[in-house]
Amino acid sequence: MRDTATPSIPRIEPVPEGIARPLWSVMIPTYNSGEYLRKTLQSVMAQDRGPERMEIEVVDHCSTEGDPEALVKAVCGSRVAFYRRPKNEGAVANFNACIQRSRGRLIHILHSDDYVLPGFYAEIERLAELYAEVALLATRCFFVDENGIITGVTTRVPELEKGGRSVNTLYYATSMQFPAVVIRREFYEAHGGYMPSLVHTCDREMWARAVSSEGGVISTNVLACYRESPSNESAAVGRSGENVRDFLRLAEVFRKRYPGFSSRRARQIAAHMALRQARRFSALNDTDSAKSNWRLWVENCSWLDRLREGVRPWARRVFGRDQAYRG
Repeated sequence: MRDTATPSIPRIEPVPEGIARPLWSVMIPTYNSGEYLRKTLQSVMAQDRGPERMEIEVVDHCSTEGDPEALVKAVCGSRVAFYRRPKNEGAVANFNACIQRSRGRLIHILHSDDYVLPGFYAEIERLAELYAEVALLATRCFFVDENGIITGVTTRVPELEKGGRSVNTLYYATSMQFPAVVIRREFYEAHGGYMPSLVHTCDREMWARAVSSEGGVISTNVLACYRESPSNESAAVGRSGENVRDFLRLAEVFRKRYPGFSSRRARQIAAHMALRQARRFSALNDTDSAKSNWRLWVENCSWLDRLREGVRPWARRVFGRDQAYRG
């Protein structure tokens, strides 16, 4: 049943009757992705199930750089559809457009700077058959840098490795990453799309909603790659502290929805995020970014946090850098 208590969740219309329904819809939202899109497309095409079984479409969000349509044709010929949205309404609107345009039963929204590894679609198909009742299907995921070098990996989530409805691991951190997650279209039709009121945490809200409502399963195999780059949007929002503000907006949604969620712990985490960013930007002599994050820390930290931070410079002078308190 759709969550009507949250009016900001947009409705996803069912696929009209009489339309051919492939198993897969691989929907690739893109905006000024440049050559990263090539790697994304190649990773999907290497596992192509054929047009009867897999729909593949690139949904361009009014890119202002490069020619993504020409790139799609160069890499994929006519196999992959290309659609340019009439206007830029933000990333979340593009995700919802991807869902609404999809025809498949399993929806994979794959950002145009991320990619999948060999075996991803086969593994998700295995999970979809084995756990036919769950809405969310996922694998673990590598973190890679702008050159594709592996820098980390998502943790295991034992509570969901055999299927389940536990959302505890999504309360305060991201235990999954977008390129590794697939959601059944029927869930979107029943429960709606991504919340426009959230930007950088809309994925976590969606995953928690799916798992808590209809269950999820995460394979222990690492079969997708999430790209972290100093130039991508996730890095840029740290300068304004908008990632912290969005986390607090998500915390308010979770507070109303999940009895086990702790607003106090969420504010502590938000304060720590802001302080860590303030220190980093201060070290880079980015004064404006440091001030923005410092204000967020002050707004969300406890009196004890302020005391400890006030003591920190004094301790450094007295005991030296290595022995001083490190918050």
